[in-house]
Amino acid sequence: MLADWQALGAESKVTDIVSLMSHHKILVTVNCLTNNWVKGIETLMLIYKIFRADEWAVLRDTGQTLGAPIDVADRFVHFSTGKQVAQTCEKYFAGEEGLILLVLDSDELGDALKWETSRGGDLFPHLYRELRMQDVFWQTELPLGPDGHIFPEGVL
Repeated sequence: MLADWQALGAESKVTDIVSLMSHHKILVTVNCLTNNWVKGIETLMLIYKIFRADEWAVLRDTGQTLGAPIDVADRFVHFSTGKQVAQTCEKYFAGEEGLILLVLDSDELGDALKWETSRGGDLFPHLYRELRMQDVFWQTELPLGPDGHIFPEGVL
């Protein structure tokens, strides 16, 4: 994605993410010389990782991590899809405050990402290498509300 942005000519330097939903990103580029709008739609398969504040701090401060203790024990980093992440949160993080939701583009992880059968027979994404800060598409706090964690609009 960065390479695509850098490849644009000097006349096309205004880019904005207009919409980021569960699996779609729409990039809108304004050609500053002609005021033409160029729209491109790219479909993404977004996957999610929930970190506690200290686990997030390791990734943020060092640029990489082997993950949470369960990831280290299993020797891969666990992720969830948009359909799975709320149940993952409820099962492993119920009542915890200070959580961070990481969002990643599964295509950017290459062959190190494997889809394997897990809870309930569903396929879950597992990363068989360290997680790098550059892998993170975006992140946000996952606040705890009266009825559980509150996910950003469009994730679930």
